[in-house]
Amino acid sequence: MKFNELINKDFIIPEFKGRTKKQVLEELVECLALNNSEINKDELLKALLEREKLGSTGIGDGVAIPHGKLNGLDNIILLFGKSGEGIDFDAIDGKPVCLVFLLVAPADSAGLHLKALARLSRMLREKDFKNNLLTALDAESLLGIIIDKDENLSS
Repeated sequence: MKFNELINKDFIIPEFKGRTKKQVLEELVECLALNNSEINKDELLKALLEREKLGSTGIGDGVAIPHGKLNGLDNIILLFGKSGEGIDFDAIDGKPVCLVFLLVAPADSAGLHLKALARLSRMLREKDFKNNLLTALDAESLLGIIIDKDENLSS
């Protein structure tokens, strides 16, 4: 699985307008729905909020990986957004979140969903990758950083 098959520049928000976890999730869902007419916004937002009730997807060190499954999808979709100010995402370390990756998977894709989460987690272990994302200013630059890192993981 290559991330260049899961994400494109239309799925990147260079700076969130929202300042709360719910607003950021709504913004990501809206972004996805604008670029994929098959998305049921209400169903996806509900799934993401239900997942957050189980425990925050704010994994610490300024990163959150909200994720959920949705009926009617053919493939996994990856979105990314960032906040220069940081968002209270109830992260496990109590710190604000600046980098948010949203992973949406077909309802019947447990294996692929977990592989994508694991791959993303591996990428996020590297401080340089996170710093490069924080300093990039536009969707094309952010996409290039994500794709390059994914390609280097494969090598």
